[in-house]
Amino acid sequence: MAAHRCGLSLVFILILSSLACPSSCDALEKANENTGEKQSVSDTPREVNTDGSIAAEDLNERQWQSTDVEADRSDGTKDSESFTAAARDQFQEELVIRPLHSGDIYASFQFRTLWDTDFLQERQKVSHYRLFPKSLGQVLSKFSVRELHISFTQGFWRTMQWGQPFIPSPPGAELWVWFHDTVSDVDGNWKELTNVLSGIFCASLNFIDLTNTVQPSASFKPLGLGNATDHRFLRYATLPREIVCTENLTPWKKLLPCGSKAGLSVLLKSEKLFHSSFHSQAVHIRPVCQDEQCTSKAWELRQTLNVVFDLYTSGQGKKEWSLFKMFSRTLTEACPLATSSKVYVDITDNPEGELFELSPATPLLSQAVVLGDRRTYSVFDLTRAEMFGQLRSLNLLLRWKGDSGDMLRPLLHAERYVAGFGLQTGEIHTVIYNNHPYRAFPVLLMDSVPWYLQLYIHTLTVTSKSRDNKPSYIHYQPAKDRHRPHLLEMLIQLPPHSMTEVTVQFERALLKWTEYTPDPNHGFYVGSSVVSALVPSMVAMNTNFTQDQPLFSSFVPVKEESSYFVRVYTEPLLVNLPTPDFSMPYNVICLTCTVVAVGYGSFYNLLTRTFQVDEPSLPLAKRLANLIRRIRGVPLLA
Repeated sequence: MAAHRCGLSLVFILILSSLACPSSCDALEKANENTGEKQSVSDTPREVNTDGSIAAEDLNERQWQSTDVEADRSDGTKDSESFTAAARDQFQEELVIRPLHSGDIYASFQFRTLWDTDFLQERQKVSHYRLFPKSLGQVLSKFSVRELHISFTQGFWRTMQWGQPFIPSPPGAELWVWFHDTVSDVDGNWKELTNVLSGIFCASLNFIDLTNTVQPSASFKPLGLGNATDHRFLRYATLPREIVCTENLTPWKKLLPCGSKAGLSVLLKSEKLFHSSFHSQAVHIRPVCQDEQCTSKAWELRQTLNVVFDLYTSGQGKKEWSLFKMFSRTLTEACPLATSSKVYVDITDNPEGELFELSPATPLLSQAVVLGDRRTYSVFDLTRAEMFGQLRSLNLLLRWKGDSGDMLRPLLHAERYVAGFGLQTGEIHTVIYNNHPYRAFPVLLMDSVPWYLQLYIHTLTVTSKSRDNKPSYIHYQPAKDRHRPHLLEMLIQLPPHSMTEVTVQFERALLKWTEYTPDPNHGFYVGSSVVSALVPSMVAMNTNFTQDQPLFSSFVPVKEESSYFVRVYTEPLLVNLPTPDFSMPYNVICLTCTVVAVGYGSFYNLLTRTFQVDEPSLPLAKRLANLIRRIRGVPLLA
């Protein structure tokens, strides 16, 4: 069904594009052809300055000739202001490779497009787009979106084996949006926005409606500029059963300035990405500051893709990894439109090279505080021509030498499961672990439960170390049948080195027969719980704002040196509901048809058939005798 909708959406978009801008499309095709010719013939190494930066004339040569295109106003004058604004954008790309203690490899791609413009000002109509995708820019402008975060994830992130990811995401699809405070009909904009995003990303986001949408009161604060407290303009929804496939990856890659033709995006091969233990792709749009004093603002588009390659599912049989083995491709050049293109390899656990061997070696090292820990990385700057060598190809090789040992347990971990028996009642258990040896810290737990699981909120219990742990803040919004889900938010203090368990009982509702899925006996999915916390940091966090920070360490703003923000998602639940015997209509139809065929058929035969008396035939001997008598002329025997 999703593929069918995707096909219709793509056909509709192509028709509109061909009708709206035939001349501009031809110009873009010619520009792409010219760019391809320039890239193919420029085999000579680019000029590099003594400080490692590319020469200014070479940087200008790499720009697509978008600023040379002139747009005429209705009065014939050239719109120079739009092109001045269009030039104030930049693009960065990064790849972080982290060898895991289990022998697996965690690869995290981050692409950032920064544009100095404002979509929400009515007096400034943005009509010229250079690096920022036009489809997303029009969405921000039309629906007055201040922040947009969307992710598509296949698999579950195993925190106890892999540690904390750079940017977490739950299984399935997740979407949360902050609208501008000038929006009068938030629900209407939310519904239209989900339908548009469903077409852009070729997903089933059109199934998001009021029955699975909540308005958190304390969770999901804005990550960009502003500290909004009016949660009427916030919407959050998940589709835990959403399947992520190539049809979602292709439109995601088309949002990149270089697509999948150059830079780090050439490694994004679907056959390899989806043959992994975990795969997650996301798009984050928010307003950010361009300097520490925040004198100028800009829109940030950050596209992230996280993938974990398993040692056993890959079929290699040995601990040896390379870019070609992971992605079936190597790096040949940086994206021509990128101001920064780097590959980071985490060597924190391998200071002397006794754990694994990395080749080719690089003298560039970088340190960054990530998730409360100081990490060391080997840096490969793709904007330097000498990085690719004589073969003009970079294939990082990581060969393990010994056992990696045990991994330090994450300070915060959560899990959830369903208990009980039968199909009438049950109990949801959420377990939160604080693995810090001597520090207690609060966590914010958010649960969104569908309306067909009727919660008994008076049975809510929170226990830590076999003692009652009374939450300091509780926000509960009861569900309305077929209108909205349950929303439960709690602020819980976790004692040091403890396990806190939250339980609540529920009763299963009986749905209408038209509300069941095509496979009702498979069960119904319940979205993941969300645990947000400021976890104590082992080292002092960097609160200074600099543009030189790596992308993987600058997504969440840091306001305190002693703690860092972490968001943890639990497993989604699969709950069975009372299901009628859908084979009964088939049985009734078969029995009814049998009765009608036998009863009515017999009655019809009695009414329409004619009966005649059939005289018994003579024996064979008598018939032969009568034949002889007839020949002789003797009377026949009776």
